[in-house]
Amino acid sequence: MTEDPVPGKELYTDEFAADPYPTFARLRTDRPVCPVSARFDQYLITRFDDARVALTDPRLSKDLYGPGQHYLRIFGPNSAGLNRNMLNSDPPEHTRLRRIVSQAFAPRRIEALRPRVARIVDDLLDKVVPHGRSELMHDFAIPLPMTVICELLGIPPADHGRVLDWTQVIRTSGSSGRSPEEERAAVQDAQLRLHHYLADLVGAKRAHPADDMIGALIEVCDEEATLSEAEVVATTFLLLFAGHQTTADFIGNAVLALLTHPDQLELLRTTPQLLPAAIEELLRFDGPLPVASPRIATEDVEYQGVKVPTGAVVGVVINAANHDPAHFADPDRLDICRVRGPHLGFGHGVHYCLGVSLARMEAQIGLGALLRRLPGLRLAVPVAEVRRLPAASPFRGLLELPVTFAA
Repeated sequence: MTEDPVPGKELYTDEFAADPYPTFARLRTDRPVCPVSARFDQYLITRFDDARVALTDPRLSKDLYGPGQHYLRIFGPNSAGLNRNMLNSDPPEHTRLRRIVSQAFAPRRIEALRPRVARIVDDLLDKVVPHGRSELMHDFAIPLPMTVICELLGIPPADHGRVLDWTQVIRTSGSSGRSPEEERAAVQDAQLRLHHYLADLVGAKRAHPADDMIGALIEVCDEEATLSEAEVVATTFLLLFAGHQTTADFIGNAVLALLTHPDQLELLRTTPQLLPAAIEELLRFDGPLPVASPRIATEDVEYQGVKVPTGAVVGVVINAANHDPAHFADPDRLDICRVRGPHLGFGHGVHYCLGVSLARMEAQIGLGALLRRLPGLRLAVPVAEVRRLPAASPFRGLLELPVTFAA
């Protein structure tokens, strides 16, 4: 790779974690297709138009498990059993896997979950309301989507805690204070334990069929022979992780954005019908997945006059594209009344987020209940002291969100 115009080390700083958008703006202006070394060598694409094209470019493959085995340097050696799923595949494999799973996420099925999601939200807030304070990530933002997706999959309630612990090791990698070697070992161990657990769970549900999402996947595997045993396990992991991780981080980011923009918070409190539009704006403003999952150039490709060589990893920077002034007026301003534009927060093309209906519903019910039931909601610490996921994380979210409110 050529010399980085933005040194990789800049993308690991606390300052970048707190506010990456000035760096993204510099990249969009000076080097919209930029080679960097952060987590691994890759080319970052930061302008909206380029990002939208790259997300559908057939020359940029999502298959990390081909001859180059790019997954080894991106995810590590224990990842193949979990990450070899539709997210990291191309058509026709992706088409086959997505078709099987998409039935469970049909909008009518998701809408039928609304009463149960509302009950989970109320149960979580019932525990919080009497105290007048909360650490909202631990008490609400994480357990809400985790409970919903575990129930959908059919993970027994008694196992929710340890499954959450394993996924949190992966999510919070780099924040524990361990050495890089110890951190990698912890993540690999969590992946291995989660893989073994899910494989055992699939085996148990094959022996004792259940009316849940894992049961439906097993039925397809056994009756239609279109899904292998390994694919059932990998798909379960994808649904588990994607089904709670990004929603939890989005809820945390959204609450923090509203608390640091009190005019928008008050507007949303007094005009709750703005909530669906507000969620789209909050997702555009500070989304939980700053860079789309990696793509591999299968041939030399060119964007903005920059050659991306065959075999290079390409990162489409969703959060930079969503702040592109060529597409969004005054993009660094939070405006819940903004005329809805085609943001890329849920992706674009064949890999467009499969769980979009569920994510939107959880966010609408969850944020709506927070605004109703926690009057006087405010940060319990200065915003600079809010602990975030490390800058090197592939996710943008909070480790903690301490708040107070009127009990």
